[in-house]
Amino acid sequence: MTSTMLAGLSLIDSTGLAILATTVTTLVLGIVANLWLRARYAALEKDLRRSRDPEATFSHAVLNRIVLDAREAAQRSREVNTQAMIEDRFQSDLRTMLFAERFVRSATGLVIILGLLGTFYGLTLSIGRIVHLVAAEGGATDAALGVSQGLTHALSGMAVAFSNSLVGVLSAVILTILGVLSNVSDRRTAVMIQIETTLDRVCGGAIEPAMAGLGGAVARLDGAVARFESALQAFATTTRDFHEFNAHLKDNVQRLSLTFADLSDSLKNHIGVLPPGRKG
Repeated sequence: MTSTMLAGLSLIDSTGLAILATTVTTLVLGIVANLWLRARYAALEKDLRRSRDPEATFSHAVLNRIVLDAREAAQRSREVNTQAMIEDRFQSDLRTMLFAERFVRSATGLVIILGLLGTFYGLTLSIGRIVHLVAAEGGATDAALGVSQGLTHALSGMAVAFSNSLVGVLSAVILTILGVLSNVSDRRTAVMIQIETTLDRVCGGAIEPAMAGLGGAVARLDGAVARFESALQAFATTTRDFHEFNAHLKDNVQRLSLTFADLSDSLKNHIGVLPPGRKG
């Protein structure tokens, strides 16, 4: 069977071999990228499990940068969006890994497309050679020789088509099985969740002082509000006393006015009873 396949490959032209080689290269790169990503994410998980001390540094620079960003954010704000910070650091510091992950996800579809490309190329080549064979003219001997050579060329086109189809489908099957057994996207998600859990522990020391400072500020604000309420109550009491004083003053003025009116009437009465000679 191996010799038969090798004999079929010997009929493939340079373009068909190039497509076939590209398909095989894509398969190898997909497998290597998958295993490399799995090893890198495993190293990140191991580093996270090893560093239990909140003040300890990690072996990977990206983890140290994430922790530093989280601590600075905790000092500025009470609520820290750790998921956004982790995704931002992954996008900026782990671009190669994310690119490799995208390639792994696309490798399955790419080998299938390459297989179809080789198939259509081989069929087109084979049909073109058959048409050329049918249209050829010559003697009986030349015709027999031409038919033999034409069929050989036509079969080479079919070899290109089916070889690329076989390699493309086989590569897709291998990459699909590898993706099921080792899904790098799920592995990255697990690492990001573990980083979030680590940040909750590592950044606790930075968040607690910020919360304590916030509590002190709230306590001072409560004291200021209490003093303001006391001042308002004192002002209300003073205003009520002043109102009562105004009411008493009004009563006293009215009484004094009545007294002066009575005094005026009394003087007029006394002046009216005096003798005429003494009025002057």
